[in-house]
Amino acid sequence: MSNYKIAVVPGDGIGNEIVPEGLRVIEAVAKKHKFSITTEEFGWGAGYYLENGKFLPDDGLETLKNFDAVYFGSVGLPAVDDTLPAKDYTFKVRTNFNQYVNYRPVRTYPGVTRPLRSDKHIDFVIVRENTEGEFVQVGSQYLPDSENGMGIDSSIFTRKGIERVAHYAFKLARTRRHKVTHITKSNTLINSLSYWDRVIGEVAAQYPDVEHQQMYIDNSTAMFVLKPEQFDVVLTTNLFGDILSDLGGAIMGSLGLGGSGNINPEKEYPSMFEPIHGSAPDIAGQNIANPYGQIWSAAIMLEHLGETEAANSIMEAIDKATTQGVLTVDLGGNAKTKDVADAVIANL
Repeated sequence: MSNYKIAVVPGDGIGNEIVPEGLRVIEAVAKKHKFSITTEEFGWGAGYYLENGKFLPDDGLETLKNFDAVYFGSVGLPAVDDTLPAKDYTFKVRTNFNQYVNYRPVRTYPGVTRPLRSDKHIDFVIVRENTEGEFVQVGSQYLPDSENGMGIDSSIFTRKGIERVAHYAFKLARTRRHKVTHITKSNTLINSLSYWDRVIGEVAAQYPDVEHQQMYIDNSTAMFVLKPEQFDVVLTTNLFGDILSDLGGAIMGSLGLGGSGNINPEKEYPSMFEPIHGSAPDIAGQNIANPYGQIWSAAIMLEHLGETEAANSIMEAIDKATTQGVLTVDLGGNAKTKDVADAVIANL
């Protein structure tokens, strides 16, 4: 029997409610599919920062290296400077563990009313470059309080970084509908994103069986709403992917529905799995948070670990639950956080 060591980091806000429910689902599906998990919980995040002046201990990354995966909730609290959580937790884990793929799928949930009039089926994956681009934190503020003050952030795109995420996207497309749409704005960012386009084009030539389309970010934003069914694998930069994946959550019906994985494809380091939304402290502690995205993240994690049948079982159980009308308040229902996990487990 396979055993997987999972580091559990609920984080802040609703993370402390939805992560335990996701874990209950993982334990149930492990029992069904005859594997086991060993978990250890770490109380890191903004709450930890308020007490210790840091988001994780100095040896936190070394500790996480000993696990097969990290099951993460969300990070951030109103009492903590909002420029810190990403820099001092999320980006630190993604970069140090070479999690250069942010895998963010978008799909139709049966039984969920979407804001789009179209009833066409949606099923695509946003592959967001996760360690370079616009979020590298290279920059400074010069005389910020003077009339000549300025703030500077630099975007960094390397051949290695572009090639590896592009290869991942095209290989993924081969397992799906054989289409990659790469997102750019090279008509105005004429150095960084023209290079992004060029390197992706070189990679695309190595996959003649995969249709390759280039699309500007402004057009793709419109097409996510007008014709989302046209997309299969969407390859984006770090910033564009961050924005588009939230739009993806919206067209599904709620940000609470979106799962994701920060993937190190080579498995040299553990990958980290989390819902796409934030810590939502305004609704924390009320048992009304939507855990579907957290549970979907569990399925993505198990698929990454090689437990594909278990991952598929979770998704089938989720679809049955939403079809049965087990919907939280953000989806127009009255189900509580725990009710959702109960329904998914019953459907397993």
